[in-house]
Amino acid sequence: MTENSETQCAVIAVIGAPNAGKSTLVNALVGAKISIVTQKVQTTRARVRGIITEDQSQLVFIDTPGIFAPRRRLDRAMVAAAWDGLSGSDQTLLVIDAPMYLSGEAERGQAGKSRADTDRIIEGLVKADRKAVLVLNKIDDIARPKLLALAQELNEAGVFTDVFMISAKNGDGLNDLKSFLIKSAPNGPWLYPEDQLSDISDRLMAAEVTREKVFLRLHQELPYDTTVETESWKETKNGIRIDQTIYVARDSQKGIVLGKNGQTLKVIGQAAREELTEQLGVPVHLFLHVKVREGWSEEAARLRQMGLDVVE
Repeated sequence: MTENSETQCAVIAVIGAPNAGKSTLVNALVGAKISIVTQKVQTTRARVRGIITEDQSQLVFIDTPGIFAPRRRLDRAMVAAAWDGLSGSDQTLLVIDAPMYLSGEAERGQAGKSRADTDRIIEGLVKADRKAVLVLNKIDDIARPKLLALAQELNEAGVFTDVFMISAKNGDGLNDLKSFLIKSAPNGPWLYPEDQLSDISDRLMAAEVTREKVFLRLHQELPYDTTVETESWKETKNGIRIDQTIYVARDSQKGIVLGKNGQTLKVIGQAAREELTEQLGVPVHLFLHVKVREGWSEEAARLRQMGLDVVE
């Protein structure tokens, strides 16, 4: 890195409704898996930073939880974390699932909810007098005229400075978005070392990887109120031993996670172990346990362990 006056650094908040593709976008831009991605809505729970350093520029992306109408303490903490991600950021990206938003105009289900959540975010930006960059995601199968009409409709709110149409999954449009963000980054020192890709701790990352495997395996059967905690982390001569607990809200959910003769838990553990071994570069010996903890999503101490501020 050269002198501060010759370097640029931008903090970029990435916000949007649940399942808009925020985590997929950040992972694709960073070129590494920073946030977990599942079919489950509200997968991301805390603010996770992904970092790009190229030439003289550093971009720090804050992948935030999806913003929706909160009910539980966990929900309120997640939504607060998302809005707090805007504080001190140099740019805000509002990511919108374009096909979901378009179909939500005539539907009451998940599409309608996603559109309502997005409209609520735009209203929040208007009230806060906060400008943002509009990122229309998942554009693969949408005709260009429809996308242009959608962009024009959303621009009427007066909060968007620029519009990008992308497919985070396929990589379409990402180079243009990254180039724009680099060019608009203000002069200043880097916030992280050149080789750092994220600020998430290894223990939390390991818990998130296992939680992803739980939801990928059981997203139809298991409700949202499931979490994973890394209880112990011990480096040995044969690799790393990790003990984790999967917490569920009811006893019936414990049976779902375990599966017949423990087979489901075994499959989840194998998938998590393989990914962690690849990420950490050493053999991982993963031991999973399942416990029932009713009302964990209302426990302030547990939410703080997840990196969330408690909102009463």
